[in-house]
Amino acid sequence: MDRADIIDVLGQFIRLKKRGANYIANCPFHNEKTPSFNVSPAKGIFKCFGCGKAGDVVTFVQEHEKLTYPEAIRWIADYYKIQLEESERTPEQQQQQMASEALRILNEYAAGYFHDTLLNTEEGQLVGLSYFKQRGFRKDIIDRFKLGFNPDRGDVFYRDALAHGYSAEVLERAGLAKNRNGIYHDVYRGRVIFPIHGMTGRILGFGARILRTTDKAPKYINTPENELYVKSRVLYGMYQSRQAIGKLDECLLVEGYTDVISLHQGGVENVVASSGTSLTEDQLRLIGQLTKNLTILYDGDPAGIKAALRGLDMALSQSFNVQLVLLPEGEDPDSFVQKSGAARFHEYIKSHKQDVISFRLQVGMTDAGDDPVKRSKLVNEIAESISRINKAEDFALQSHYIKLAARRLDVDEAGLINLINKYIRDRIETEQRHARRAEGLPQTPAAMPDPAILPTEQETQGQPAPPSSDEEQEWQLLRVLIEYGAMPYEGHASVIELMEERVETPLLMNPTVRQLFEEHMAHYKRTGQAYDVQYYLRYPDEAVRTRMASLLHSTPDISQNWSEKYGMEVIPVQIVGVNDVDSTLCYFELKKILHMQTELIEKLPHEKDPLKQMAMQQLFLKLRATERDILKRHETVVFKALKYR
Repeated sequence: MDRADIIDVLGQFIRLKKRGANYIANCPFHNEKTPSFNVSPAKGIFKCFGCGKAGDVVTFVQEHEKLTYPEAIRWIADYYKIQLEESERTPEQQQQQMASEALRILNEYAAGYFHDTLLNTEEGQLVGLSYFKQRGFRKDIIDRFKLGFNPDRGDVFYRDALAHGYSAEVLERAGLAKNRNGIYHDVYRGRVIFPIHGMTGRILGFGARILRTTDKAPKYINTPENELYVKSRVLYGMYQSRQAIGKLDECLLVEGYTDVISLHQGGVENVVASSGTSLTEDQLRLIGQLTKNLTILYDGDPAGIKAALRGLDMALSQSFNVQLVLLPEGEDPDSFVQKSGAARFHEYIKSHKQDVISFRLQVGMTDAGDDPVKRSKLVNEIAESISRINKAEDFALQSHYIKLAARRLDVDEAGLINLINKYIRDRIETEQRHARRAEGLPQTPAAMPDPAILPTEQETQGQPAPPSSDEEQEWQLLRVLIEYGAMPYEGHASVIELMEERVETPLLMNPTVRQLFEEHMAHYKRTGQAYDVQYYLRYPDEAVRTRMASLLHSTPDISQNWSEKYGMEVIPVQIVGVNDVDSTLCYFELKKILHMQTELIEKLPHEKDPLKQMAMQQLFLKLRATERDILKRHETVVFKALKYR
């Protein structure tokens, strides 16, 4: 944990941009168009102000890669080449771990077996390696993608895996072996193997190409979907290409495994493959973590053109800058880069890029000709595509496409806008209907707002939030104790001593906050030292770790440009600390006063002694005066909600 640099690790998965002392990015855990994911390198924590996800470097790897906490620790240790010392497990624990990690461990073993068979066996060299050499693949590229070969003998891999302790059930679930009439055989026999890596380099599954000609067997087969491998969430080559994609701020998308490998060998490394499937939201989210510039490369034949159009509306709706390049007829990325070299390939890509709307207009107009039915269908397709563009964020781009489409299609611009708005309304209504169905609400659609006046994300950010609850104020008290506890305070050696004097723990209603507050105070009394931030970020309770990571994440800094342009100054941390301490303690001071007032009001009717009644009334008036003084001093109505709700 001390060795791991959160910026270094998170930078392997998402594109981070420096903003003041912190870094920002588009959140990898939910779809968003403007960055709300904030990383604090000083504290080693992240927080998304959109979906609320927060944590440290281990939490991020755990959430992003769907690992257990120990697995995430092991991944980080492996990344930094740190030797972990683990306690010896009981046979029961070993069996449990084997069951939970069986697929991942088996995939790693299988990839190593296939790669070793390719390079170090006679059959592998004569058949598998010869095929890759015919494709022009160098040894370093074969190693980079861990390409392999499965011998063309019924169950040779299956038997070897059994000998190494892997069960037939797990081999079948991983798609590596199949049971036919009680006899197991290798699924990938006689094929070259393309391991499919996740973002962290874990082997998720395999693609396998047959080498001998047959009419019965498919050319390519893939791992069946299981706990690790979900085809719609995988892009081939993402692990090998992620750094180049982030560095160049562009992702090239191709169809096949060999296209990715050939382009890497030719020096074009910012490339991934969809493996012949339409783009999915999960795949776009993977790309969007690194760049919003997507260039799609496809063959110039009709099938390639059709494939290029699938899934692009989804990319537009997620604010991708989508460009398309059709290669010369008869060429694919593999053959083109092999013949032309990297320099000419880059030059061709740069000069033949077309935006998605222009591309659709060109292809559609050629196909429609003078056919009025086809032209009408094309108008609707173009309108639907333009409707996917976020008007609030890309108003100028949407306006440009509307004018371009109206001119090329020879239709009225106002009519095209009305059609675009219809698609927006229909989509919103469908989403609302699905949401209502999911919540079990009546399906009567609500009145639809005009898309032209839908509030933007920026407009809604300025809306007042509801008053904070007692619970939130209690968590804020804990935050102030942790962040400023050691800071001197007027009249006291430290803030922690001030809080010990002013805060009565029975007034803390949240049991977790009360427990952490008392633990903190007890530790200070024993040692004279306060717990630091890292103690809470590594707290044994995962719920506490997550809440504290969110709580302790500082708000974004004022940027250097704003500071220079508008003269905005960052308030010194000492002043911020004093203000935080004062306002937080005043909340609890007021809460105590109101509690005492309530007790007096309840006791007064039952008190028979006139002198005691007078004393109680005087105390009540004194408490009211103190209350007014606190409210006046802080000039806020937040405290009033405490009394009158």
